[in-house]
Amino acid sequence: MAAAVLPGAIPALGADNIVLPFHVTALDTRGRTIRLGRMLDEILARHAYPVAVERLLAEAIALTALMGTSLKFDGRFQLQTRTDGPVSMLVVDLAMPAAIRAYARFDAAAVAALGDDALAGSLIGNGHLGFTVEQTALQSRYQGIVALEGQGLEAAALQYFRQSEQIPSTLRIAVAEHRVAGGARHWRVGGILAQFLPTSPERMRQADLHPGDAPEGAIRHIVEEDDAWVEARALVETTEAIELVDPELGLDQLLYRLFNERGVTVSDPVTMLDQCRCSEDRIRETLQQFEAQDLEEMREADGLIAVTCEFCSRKYRLSL
Repeated sequence: MAAAVLPGAIPALGADNIVLPFHVTALDTRGRTIRLGRMLDEILARHAYPVAVERLLAEAIALTALMGTSLKFDGRFQLQTRTDGPVSMLVVDLAMPAAIRAYARFDAAAVAALGDDALAGSLIGNGHLGFTVEQTALQSRYQGIVALEGQGLEAAALQYFRQSEQIPSTLRIAVAEHRVAGGARHWRVGGILAQFLPTSPERMRQADLHPGDAPEGAIRHIVEEDDAWVEARALVETTEAIELVDPELGLDQLLYRLFNERGVTVSDPVTMLDQCRCSEDRIRETLQQFEAQDLEEMREADGLIAVTCEFCSRKYRLSL
């Protein structure tokens, strides 16, 4: 159900761990905002990752939720990177409508050499970022891929929207860390994704991509951006990092700051869940696909096979 934004009128909008869809009719712009707190801590605390890896994975989780919660069917949405950088893989898996799990693979020595304040691009390196959509009812699977060439996740996602979906988009994500007595870390992540979706497709036209190796003097086709989108994008880009993660600023208040002169409505917030899908039955099903010799090599001294879920770190000891 859509409702006009009046700050404080809907208490849930000030909460953490939600994605809030919004619509600015006057600017033909739709989007989602996100704020994660304790749920993010619960996911990251299971792994004891270095600070830089936790920050990067927090950003990936927010991006996955912003993109995946727009899908209105039973299925899955997954973000995955495969690169040559210190963090060689990120996987964030969203089971519709709101169950998130995530993990990272990394070279501990290489990450430590870059330090806690390492930029996302230097951690990721070169490779690719993939977005996979699986729709259960249709048993269909679609994957979109964008090259990673030293840029961060935010820039790569915008490149994906431009090249693969051809939707004018703007995106801001911020991650904040604070420590409490005893040195424990707590994380917050916030973000906003806005997209220009007018009823007339012609208004969504964008300038050509960079011509790359085109001959010198090649003429690029220039398309003027729609005024409504220029305004919407400019408003979103005024958002400061502190506004995205501030626990005292509800998402309704943030949207009101940005769009009150144009009018903004919101739909029901989606409460995000820290929830892994692993189970003993699923593990057994996977192990049964291995050859008998491989299973024998996996057995420990007591004859059991030990398996740890990469997503939630739960340990299983099974006999087969």
